Amino acid sequence: MTPPQRQRRLPKEQPPAPPPGSPPGSGKQKNPERLFVVAGPDGGERDGDLDLVTLIVARADPPPSATPEQSALLRLCSTPLSVAELSAYLNLPFSVMTVLLTDMLTAGLVTARNPIVRQTVADRSILEAVMHGLQRL
Repeated sequence: MTPPQRQRRLPKEQPPAPPPGSPPGSGKQKNPERLFVVAGPDGGERDGDLDLVTLIVARADPPPSATPEQSALLRLCSTPLSVAELSAYLNLPFSVMTVLLTDMLTAGLVTARNPIVRQTVADRSILEAVMHGLQRL
């Protein structure tokens, strides 16, 4: 009688190691759209007067030719929102947001206005009138 023959075990296939310097666990994430796809081919060449606190309000419904980002912007802007808020809600950088909003401003889909800045110091005559009114009580 011969002893049973042992089968040699081969090592299991290991996934390739991530390149050095990449964050751990980043191999299986879905690829986001490149920013030049969202902003268009000439995205970096536009100059707008938009600031982080500029308020954006939608003027029209999304046209059929609107990109998904433009449609989302128009839905969000039914009430005035700042560019910073829109950038945070859509998870897009400020530079891409300004390109999208500049395109939409030239197309007449949105309007932009500066926020209302209140006076830092109240008018002295109003303060005196309040003070005299309180003294009469």
